[in-house]
Amino acid sequence: MPSALLAPPANPRAKRGALLALALGAFGIGTTEFVIMGLLPEVATDFGVSIPSAGLLISGYALGVVVGAPLLTAIGSKVSRKTVLVALMGVFIAGNLLSAIAPTYGVLMTGRIVAALAHGAFFGVGSVVAASLVPKAKEASAIALMFTGLTVANVFGVPGGTALGQQLGWRSTFWAVTALGVIGLLGIIFLVPRETTSEGPGLRSELAVFKNLQVWLALAMTALGFAGVFASFTYIAPMMTEVAGFSSGAVTWLLVLFGGGLVVGNLLGGKAADRALMPSLYGILALLAAVLVAFVFTAHGHVTSAVTIAVFGAAGFATVAPLQKRVMDKAAGAPALASAANIAAFNLGNAIGAYLGGLTIEHGLGYTAPNWVGAALAASGLAVALVSGLLDRRRRTAAVDQPVLTTV
Repeated sequence: MPSALLAPPANPRAKRGALLALALGAFGIGTTEFVIMGLLPEVATDFGVSIPSAGLLISGYALGVVVGAPLLTAIGSKVSRKTVLVALMGVFIAGNLLSAIAPTYGVLMTGRIVAALAHGAFFGVGSVVAASLVPKAKEASAIALMFTGLTVANVFGVPGGTALGQQLGWRSTFWAVTALGVIGLLGIIFLVPRETTSEGPGLRSELAVFKNLQVWLALAMTALGFAGVFASFTYIAPMMTEVAGFSSGAVTWLLVLFGGGLVVGNLLGGKAADRALMPSLYGILALLAAVLVAFVFTAHGHVTSAVTIAVFGAAGFATVAPLQKRVMDKAAGAPALASAANIAAFNLGNAIGAYLGGLTIEHGLGYTAPNWVGAALAASGLAVALVSGLLDRRRRTAAVDQPVLTTV
């Protein structure tokens, strides 16, 4: 692990300050990723495009994350990680500033993609930096603390940004996110410690970890697990209005409930992973699959669906820190690029899950059918995790059984 690459903060307060700076950056990034969903009507009206065309701003962002995560991490492989984080926040600020002043739809799309380029690399490199700030036994919890910024964005940043954009115009939201980016940038500059060495392991070493089958299995776990989450979550609004019978206005509060589950699940998942990483992944992925199966039936009632949404949020995001920790462990010695690739895998899973869930609705299977798809995807992620764990056990057994040669 890269713990030796950073000069650890002198005291626990400094350590918390560094993690807070990373969480602030994550809060801004999480807000800009999801807030556009609530502003599509305003953007569509302003530029004279259809709602589906405005919705491509979401797809464009996701594509930017998938491309930018490994690309920018690779470009910065010979630069200190703090410098990379500062540069990434600069890219994020530039993208949101461009979005705020965009005179045309095309320029807004460009701003979204520019901001997205920083997303995956920030979380990938930030995970490595967060883990380096604490002892190895607490690495997953440190990663979870950084991702808390992303979960809190879903509870406060997205609803607040949506309300701001609806009252003062959608551009005001991007100005606010730009300001959040500046705050995050200053936090990283002043609170994240400098590396004791100016260089990372280098691009060749970073790429070499992809020869390891376990790295690919970890990425597959991530893609399948989060595909399961987004197969259902993408269609949560029509599921709640058409099946559960909630009003459209109640969906906002249900999403806040879901966001609260994200925060709790993220922190609990990090603590569980610190105690026992693979058993935690087995249990969380199994829980996620079970919750999604239950959601098929609980979606028909107000109370049962509300409770399930909160548990669903907790189970879904409890996977994040363990999955990120797993890929970093298997890419030990050169984890930054693999960590960023894992963020791309999260977003690839989002796209796959949303697509497959939508197919069930298009074929007339109803608004609860995406939950079956999500459960199957989560179960597939669990199957990959079990295979990965089995390979670990076989390797340990082989190492124990290896005869020791002695000379007389």
